[in-house]
Amino acid sequence: MRIVMAGASGLIGTALSSRLASDGHDVVRLVRRPPESPSEIPWDPATGTLDPASLEGAGAVINLSGANIGARPWTPHRIDELFRSRLDPTRTLTAAMCSVDSAPPIFISQSGAGYYGDAGAALLTERSPAGQGIMARICVEWEAAAHEAPAGVRVVTPRTAVVLSRSGGALGRLLPLLRAGIGGPLGNGRQYWPWITLPDLTAAFGFLLTSGNSGPVNLAAPEAADVNTLVAELAKALHRPALLRVPAPALRLVMGKLAGELLLASQRIEPALLRDGGFTWQHPSVSRAAEWVAGGK
Repeated sequence: MRIVMAGASGLIGTALSSRLASDGHDVVRLVRRPPESPSEIPWDPATGTLDPASLEGAGAVINLSGANIGARPWTPHRIDELFRSRLDPTRTLTAAMCSVDSAPPIFISQSGAGYYGDAGAALLTERSPAGQGIMARICVEWEAAAHEAPAGVRVVTPRTAVVLSRSGGALGRLLPLLRAGIGGPLGNGRQYWPWITLPDLTAAFGFLLTSGNSGPVNLAAPEAADVNTLVAELAKALHRPALLRVPAPALRLVMGKLAGELLLASQRIEPALLRDGGFTWQHPSVSRAAEWVAGGK
């Protein structure tokens, strides 16, 4: 299958491109610089520029575009950037789809677990309502933009959990501290963090290409875990202590709204559609995920 991908240079995009290519797919990357190979197509989502002809013959479009949520403080300008970096690419892609005679039949457009806001210990399925806050608003608008694709396109909006990786991603700052034995839980640690390992995430995207699912799909591991459990298992796998808890007031003082929505919010997500569809996780439990992150299988 010929797959056009936006956001292929990020952590998820790089891993997903490699996996899809190894599965025999032809991955074509959208780039914002001059193309360097036939597998790259230029575009400029800030101006809505994409040649619709570049989508001809594609079996699927995968959209992973979006500025890093936790990279910088949430100033008004940064919040606007977080919205635009997701909505502009999504609308550029759907507009191009609407301009071709035969649109790609599948559009998988990233969303996030932030859709549910801070939901405490409530169990969240794909049918659960949107929450409150900046992240929830971003995800609601992001998903709505994806559904501007033409009729007949199967639109999937994966609500992706915290991605556990051996480098970068959500653990980019925490993991080095844990390896050094100076990390610990954030806040009281009782908030649920939905999580999934990078290999399981890329496998889930491959699964969604053929599963027939449409609309929102929770991409998370089947075992829920709060931050205390997650950090404890990571520290155990790394053979390090995890005693230095960071109080919530300190996080809010340093990080403002970002801390409340990204680190202290609680989302107990159930991947109901993946589970019911027969998806198999490589790392279904926190302990197995922690072992993988620490260097195991």
